[in-house]
Amino acid sequence: MRGPHNIIRLIRTGATFERTGAMKVVLEALDAPPLVKGVFRTIVWPFQWLGYKGDVNVPPVPRALTALGPAYIKFGQILSTRPDVVGNDMAIQLRVLQDKLPPFSMKEAKDEIARELGQTVDQLFSTFSEPVAAASLAQVHKAHLAESGEAVAIKVLRPGIEKAFRKDIDAFYFAAKTIEILSPSSRRLRPLEVITHFEGVVLGELDLRLESSAASEFADNTAEDAGFSVPRVRWHLSGRRVMTLDWAEGVNAGDNDGIDAAGHSREELATRVLQMFLNHALRDGYFHGDMHQGNLKIGANGDIIAYDFGIMGRIDEYTRRVYAEILYGFIRRDYKRVAEVHFEAGYVPANRDVDEFARALRAVGEPIFGMDATRISMARLLSYLFEVTERFGMETRTELIHLQRTMVVVEGVARSMNPKMNIWEDARPIVEAYIKDSIGPKAVLQDLMKTAVVLSRYGSRLPAMAEAAVIRQSNPDHVPEPSSRRASIGYFLAGVGATAFIGWILQTI
Repeated sequence: MRGPHNIIRLIRTGATFERTGAMKVVLEALDAPPLVKGVFRTIVWPFQWLGYKGDVNVPPVPRALTALGPAYIKFGQILSTRPDVVGNDMAIQLRVLQDKLPPFSMKEAKDEIARELGQTVDQLFSTFSEPVAAASLAQVHKAHLAESGEAVAIKVLRPGIEKAFRKDIDAFYFAAKTIEILSPSSRRLRPLEVITHFEGVVLGELDLRLESSAASEFADNTAEDAGFSVPRVRWHLSGRRVMTLDWAEGVNAGDNDGIDAAGHSREELATRVLQMFLNHALRDGYFHGDMHQGNLKIGANGDIIAYDFGIMGRIDEYTRRVYAEILYGFIRRDYKRVAEVHFEAGYVPANRDVDEFARALRAVGEPIFGMDATRISMARLLSYLFEVTERFGMETRTELIHLQRTMVVVEGVARSMNPKMNIWEDARPIVEAYIKDSIGPKAVLQDLMKTAVVLSRYGSRLPAMAEAAVIRQSNPDHVPEPSSRRASIGYFLAGVGATAFIGWILQTI
C-alpha cells in the first residue's frame, strides 16, 4: 500500500466529512465509543479547511460522498444495501445518493470507442448524440447503426476511472485497518470484509463485458415474461470499456403524468413490477439489484423495460425455497412454521427455543397485518424480521440483505404508481405458485433427477469407490473379486435406469 497517498487522501476525506457535518452523523450511526469519537474529531477538526464544501442543499453524508467523487459515491450506494453495517437510518439516507456527475467530452468518448472497437464512431454509427446520462463510472450516448439505422444506447467508461478507483480502494483498506486498530469493537462490523465486497462489486462494474453478460442472462431468463423486456446486447459493438444495447424508448417509470398521458394503467403496472421482481428472485434466482425508477421505462406497448445491469442479485435454489416458505408462512400468519423454517435451514442456532422464536415472529407480523392495506409493507416486514433473527443469533446473510434492500426499492416503485395497492395480495399468487412448484411432489422428483445426473458423471468410478469404502471398513486386507465389482456396477446402472424412468414420468406430468 502507498502510505503517504493513503494518509493524504484520508485527511481530505475526514476534512470533508467534518466540514459537511457528516463526521458526527457517521460516528453516531456506527455507535462509536466516546474515545474514538473524540480522537477522530480532534485529529480532523484542524484540517477541515482542506475538505470539500459540497452541495449545502443535500443531507450531510450524501453531500460529503458526492463531493469526494466517483469511488465514494459508489461506496455509499453499496453501503445503502448493508443496513447490518451502517444501520437502517443511515442506509435510508444513502439510498437517496444521486449517482450523477458532469459528463466527459465527446472527443474522449469517441476516442474510447475507437480504441475499444477498432473502428471510428463515424464508421460504426450514422448519428452519435451528446451524453444522455452521466454517472460516476460511465456515461451513455444514443446512436444509430450505420448499417441498419437501428437506435442503440452506448455506455462508455470514464477515461482513467480504473486507476482512480484503485487509488481510493487502497485508501479504504488503509482506513479499515486503522479503524480496527483504534476501535477493536468495530471488528463486529467487519470493515475489511465490507471493503473487499465493495472492491469486488466495483471491479465487476469496471468491466462492461460482465454487465453485457448479466444483461444477456437476464434477457434469456425473462424472454417469456409477458409485459417485461430487456434490451438486446450488441456483442460485436461491446467490449471491456464499451457496451452497446438496443435503445429503450419509453416513459420513465417515475413519471406518473407521462404514464397516464400514454394511456397505461398505473394500478396494473404497479402489480406487474412487484410480481415480476418476485418471479425473477424466486423462479430464476437472478434479479435486477438496482430496480429503481431511473432504471425502468414503460414502453409504448405497456411493457416494463429494465436497463443498467451493473448490480444484479443471485440466490441459490435452496435459499429461494427457504425465503419463499418464510414469506408464505407470514402470508398465512403461520408463525410456528416460519420459526421452524429458520431452524431447519440452520439460520438460527439449534440451541434456541423454537416456540419463543415463534412468539417473537408473531410480534413482528401481527402489527403489520393489523394495518390498513395501503400501509402493509413486505419490505418493512423483512426489515423487522432481520432485527429479530439477529437477536436470536442468526448470522448476516448478504444475499438476503441485498434481496431485502431491492424489495424496498421495488415496493417504492410500485407504491409510487399505485399508493393504494395491497402488497400481500399482489405477492400471494407468485409465492403460492413457487411453493407449489418447488416444494411439492413434482419438486421431489426433479431433485431426484438432478441427483441422478450428478451421480451418472461418476458412473464408471462410483461402484468401485463404494465397494472399496465398505471393504476398508470391514476387512482392510481383503481384495474384492471381479464378480462383486460387476455386481456393484449392475446395481448402480439399474439405479440410474430407474431414476431415468422416474424422469420420463416427470416430463409427462
